[in-house]
Amino acid sequence: MSAPVRPAPVQSLADGEWHRLHPASPLLRGGLVFIAVLGFVIANLRERVVDFFLTVFAPSTRDAFGDRYGSGQDDWANDPIGGIVNHGLVGWALLGVVAVLIVVIAAFWLSWRMHTFRVTPEAVEVRSGILFRSHRSARLDRIQGINVNRPLFARLFGTAKLEVSVAGQSANVQLAYLGSALADRLRADVLRLASGARAERAAARGETAATNGVPVAAGTEASLSNGAPLPAAVDAADVATAPSASETAPARVAAAARAGALVGQRVDEFLAPELDPDLAPPESVVHLPFGRVIGSTLLGGSTIWAIILVAIIVIGVTTGQAWVLFSFVPAAIGLVSYMWSRITKSLRYSIAGTPDGVRIGHGLLSTGNQTIPPGRIHAVEATQWIFWRPFGWWSIRINVAGHSVSASNEAAQRTTVLPVGTAADVQRVLALLIPDAAADLEPLAAAGLTGRGGAGGFSLTPRRGAWLRPFSWRRIGWAATSGVALIRRGALVRSLTLVPLARMQSVAISVGPIDRWLRLAGIRLHTVTGPVSAVLPVVDRDEAERLFERLAEEAVDRAAIDTTHHWGAVEPVRPEASPTPEPAAAPTAAPDETGADHAR
Repeated sequence: MSAPVRPAPVQSLADGEWHRLHPASPLLRGGLVFIAVLGFVIANLRERVVDFFLTVFAPSTRDAFGDRYGSGQDDWANDPIGGIVNHGLVGWALLGVVAVLIVVIAAFWLSWRMHTFRVTPEAVEVRSGILFRSHRSARLDRIQGINVNRPLFARLFGTAKLEVSVAGQSANVQLAYLGSALADRLRADVLRLASGARAERAAARGETAATNGVPVAAGTEASLSNGAPLPAAVDAADVATAPSASETAPARVAAAARAGALVGQRVDEFLAPELDPDLAPPESVVHLPFGRVIGSTLLGGSTIWAIILVAIIVIGVTTGQAWVLFSFVPAAIGLVSYMWSRITKSLRYSIAGTPDGVRIGHGLLSTGNQTIPPGRIHAVEATQWIFWRPFGWWSIRINVAGHSVSASNEAAQRTTVLPVGTAADVQRVLALLIPDAAADLEPLAAAGLTGRGGAGGFSLTPRRGAWLRPFSWRRIGWAATSGVALIRRGALVRSLTLVPLARMQSVAISVGPIDRWLRLAGIRLHTVTGPVSAVLPVVDRDEAERLFERLAEEAVDRAAIDTTHHWGAVEPVRPEASPTPEPAAAPTAAPDETGADHAR
């Protein structure tokens, strides 16, 4: 008896062909809400449901059923189960339930069939919808990052959600859900395509290339054509020719072996680190102790708001002001949820460099990781809350196109690349985020975190700046090296902001009425929308004009030679830093006496 022919395994989803998501995707996306509603209904009508089945399968209990609920059994609004039983509509009710289930299953199946995607050398495209069709496309040259999230329930199915972040509002493309192994492999393929690497370069290195120029590493895990990964015990090379279970062992033994392999694979996925050892060092460059995570959360600014809200609620309840519960309890719940999400995001935290950018992983039960390609980070800020100062703790946030401050909470959390760390951790993370200038930034970053005055090469703020910044004027200063501008400021909240000039959008100088009187000015470096604001609040007026010219000219020069957006195509050009670039041919802009901003 010949062995049955099985579908050939999918080695790469980035082959330019249309593919479907994991078969469990409709259940994971919307089916959970349906199950929750069904569970809510059953929980509220559990006694009537039990009586209903007793009446159907034990007709002798019909009289007791009627006596128990009395006249209320004809009230359809309050007792639909009783109305169905007493009017002899049990069969029709069961038929209706079956019809609803059939419609839901058919809708899920159609949703899965009509939801397809493909990856070409130019874009990631997604088509979806049953009645109303949509076609989304994310250009590879505009990709800002790729995130792979594995919610707890999705991990039970061995699936993951892949999201391609693209510059622009609401421009992200989601693939929810793919097989867990396929999601990791597809991320690597998309990043390789976006890097500018093509089949010619892969062939020159003697690597095996796919039809669209994406090399497929030897020994990669295969998967079934429906997107579900094969169990670890199954050899991908033997899928098409594997004999049937009846030829090798009894069917019961074969099924048990497959089930055991599947369970083992799920356990391995739960315990496996987020960082792929083939793409990044197995050890994260930063490790967060659990005590530091809890301590930093409790000492954060959100704790102060939590104490205030609890005090208001207690006072309102003791004084009989019930409206306080409706006004402040939701806010307290939201604040606790934020603090909890901050803690869970820091669990199993990892950050490391890969050939395709910085990989950041986090989570314990529900996990997630994001890869930020080179050249996508527009601003970096290290901040220290005053209550963290005795422990020397810092956090780091970034600006990335597409991760707006007005986006969802999940997207906003992605801008935090270091939840809490020491000054040494900050140095290591900055070396990953801005690798081209890591050596030159190290001494400046050390002075920028805790320094004051002109220490470490930062500029001095005139003493008259104390009229505007009485507590922080000694810390305010700027420096620049290797195409990166650094701004140091803050008293209660210390901050050090770094802006790669190649990705600066514009620079503005502003002078207000008091600034004119004190011969001071302010400088703002514009980047993409995000949590980081690069502002030098106080600087001498003449120095501000010189800094304005320097930053505007150097930003143009740096942008012209920047090649990090195609990091796999050519080696990036790394020019030597110059204290003062040659002036460009562009006209000079300066502030007028009205205090208006001038951008360049």
